[in-house]
Amino acid sequence: MTPDTGLDEKPPAGSDPERSPDHGAVPADPAGRGACLRDLFYKAASFGRVEVRGITPIPVKERTVERTVNIFTLWWSMNTNILGITFGMLAPVYGLDLRNSALVILFFTLLTTLLPAYLCTLGPKIGMRQMLQARYSFGRYLVSIPVLLNLATLISFCVIMAVIGGQCLSSVADGNLSVTVGIVITAVLTLGISFCGFTVLHIYERYAWIPAIISIIVAVGTGGSELHKQVTYAEPPPASSVLSFGMIVASYMVPWACLSSDFTTYLKPDTSSLKIFTYSYLGLATPTILLMTLGAAIGNAIPNVPHWQAAYDETLVGGVLAAMLAPAGGFGKFLVVLLSFSLLGNLAATSYSVTLNLQLLAPFLVKVPRYLFSVVFVVIVIPVAIRAAADFFVNLENVVALIGYWSSAFLAVVLVEHFWFRGADCTAYDPEAWNDASRLPWGVAALGAGVLSFGLVVPSMAQVWWTGPIAQTTGDIGFELAFVVSGVLYVPLRWLEKRWAGR
Repeated sequence: MTPDTGLDEKPPAGSDPERSPDHGAVPADPAGRGACLRDLFYKAASFGRVEVRGITPIPVKERTVERTVNIFTLWWSMNTNILGITFGMLAPVYGLDLRNSALVILFFTLLTTLLPAYLCTLGPKIGMRQMLQARYSFGRYLVSIPVLLNLATLISFCVIMAVIGGQCLSSVADGNLSVTVGIVITAVLTLGISFCGFTVLHIYERYAWIPAIISIIVAVGTGGSELHKQVTYAEPPPASSVLSFGMIVASYMVPWACLSSDFTTYLKPDTSSLKIFTYSYLGLATPTILLMTLGAAIGNAIPNVPHWQAAYDETLVGGVLAAMLAPAGGFGKFLVVLLSFSLLGNLAATSYSVTLNLQLLAPFLVKVPRYLFSVVFVVIVIPVAIRAAADFFVNLENVVALIGYWSSAFLAVVLVEHFWFRGADCTAYDPEAWNDASRLPWGVAALGAGVLSFGLVVPSMAQVWWTGPIAQTTGDIGFELAFVVSGVLYVPLRWLEKRWAGR
C-alpha cells in the first residue's frame, strides 16, 4: 500500500499499488512456483499497512505526504531512549568529568548533526533512499562496498540496543530472566514494525517517545539524590582525551546521515527544505545532548555509589537504571521494562533501513520483497547480540569508533558529488538511471577517494588495538581527516572519471 503517516493518502486512480511495478513490487510471473509465492505475499500484505515498495525510486505522484512534523517525531523517538545514556557513560573511560564531557557532547553533537539534517532535505526532491542516491557517485556495482559497511554499522547499533534491552529486562526479573532471553524478546518485538514499513513506522514513532521520557524523568527523580556524587579528577583532561571522546559522539551522530532520506522520500517534493532541516536537526540533537549528558553524570557517579556499582557489575546499564528506580518499588521495575522497550523506536527505524540496504547489496536482491528482509535481520541480530553481551562496553567502544571513519569518508564523497558536480541541483539525478550501470558513474573515483584517505586516517586513529603516531599527540582525529581528505581527493578523481567515462 502507499505509505501514509496519518493523512490517509491514496494512490492515483486506476493504479494497483500492491502489484504495480511503479510501486516497487516485482510483477508476478504467471508460470512457476515463485509466482504463486509472490502472489501470496502481496495478498498477505494487502490486509495491513505493509509497505510493498522497496529500494526503487519513489515517483513524484506517490510523494504525497504533507505531515512534515513526522520527521521530527521520528528522530525524537529514535533518540529518546537509553542508547544515548549508554554512550554518555563512556565519558569516564576517557577521564572526563561531567563538565568537560557535557561540553564535548554539546559541541560535537551540534556540529555533526548538520550532516543527517541536510541529507533529510534531499529525500522528497530526489525520491530516493539514501544509499540508492550513493549510486550516482559510487556506481551500480561498487556501491555494494559502502552498502556492506552501512549494513555492518546499522546491525552493530541494533546489536548494541538489543543487548541493552536484554540487560534491562534481566535486571528487573530477579534472576528469573537471562540477558539472552531479554535480547530475544527485544529483537522479536522489533520485527512487526520493521516488517510493515514506512506507514506503521511513522505512526509508532509519533507516540513511542512518551513512555520513554516519563520513565527517564522518574529515574532521574528517584535516583537524582546520588548524582551529585561525581568523581573528581586531579588534572584537566588532555586534548587527546577530549578528541577521542568527541569521536565517540560523532560516531553516534554521523551514521544517521547514511539513512537520512530513507524516512523522507514520501514527503511532497515542494515541502520546505528549511522545515525538514529544522525538524530533523532538533529531533536529532536535543534528546542526544540531554541523554548523553545524563549518561556522563551517571557514569561519573557509579564509583561513588556502592549499590549502583554492584548493580552495574551485574547487568551494566540495565542494572544501574534499575538501581536508580528501586525507590519506586514495583512501579520502578515497570518503568525499567518501559525503558527497555523505548529502544524499539530506534531499533525499528534502523532495521527498516537495513531491509532497504539489503536490497542494494547485490543487484538480484532487489527482486526480494523488502519486508522479508526484516526476518533476516532478526535472525542475524539475535546470535550476534548474545555473543556481544559477554564483554559489552569493550565491544561498544571498539565497534562505534570504527563506524565514524568510513561513514565520514563516504558522506564527503556524496556531498562533493551533490554540490560540486551536480551544482546542488536535485533534478541532475536521473531517476531512470538508478539501475542502469551504463548511465551511472563507474564509482572508481568515489571508492578511490575513500580508500586513499585512509593513508592519513590510520595514523590518526586511537583505538585499544592501535594508536597511530599522529593520534599519540592529537588524540583520535580520524573521522575529521576522513571527511576532509576524501572530499578533496574526490574532486580530481571524479573529474578524470567523467573525462574517461563520459558520465
